[in-house]
Amino acid sequence: MKKLVVLSLFAAATLFASSGEFQKKGFLTTEWCAKNDLFADCRLESYHCGSEGCYKNWNPGDPEKRQIVLYVHDENKIYYVKPSGVNVAELIEKGGNRNEVTLIGKLENDKKTIDVKEFKAPPPPKKSFFKGCL
Repeated sequence: MKKLVVLSLFAAATLFASSGEFQKKGFLTTEWCAKNDLFADCRLESYHCGSEGCYKNWNPGDPEKRQIVLYVHDENKIYYVKPSGVNVAELIEKGGNRNEVTLIGKLENDKKTIDVKEFKAPPPPKKSFFKGCL
C-alpha cells in the first residue's frame, strides 16, 4: 500500500513537471517602476505609456509602451509577463501594484519571460477607519 502511494505521488510529480507549468509569486508592476524601486508608489500612467510623466509626450493613437513584470523579492529578479491566457485589463486591475500575486504559466526559453495562462491575486486590503486626532 505504501509503495502504491509513493508511486502515485511520484507519477503526479512527474506529470506536473513534464507539463511545463511554472508558478511564481511576487510584486506585479511595470518594468520602469521595478527598476526605479517604485513599488506601491508606482504611477498608473506607467502601465499605459511606460514611465512616469510619459503622458506628456504620448498622443492618442500612439502604441502602448507597457511592459508588465513580476518582481520576485527572494530572488531579486524581474520576470517579464507575456499575458497570452489572461485578460490584461483584469490582470492590472486585480494584481497591479500588489504583492503576493501568483502567476501560473510557462517559463519561456530565455528564462526571463513567463507566458501567463492564469493568475491569483490576493484579496484587496480591508477598508479601515481612523478615529482620532490628526
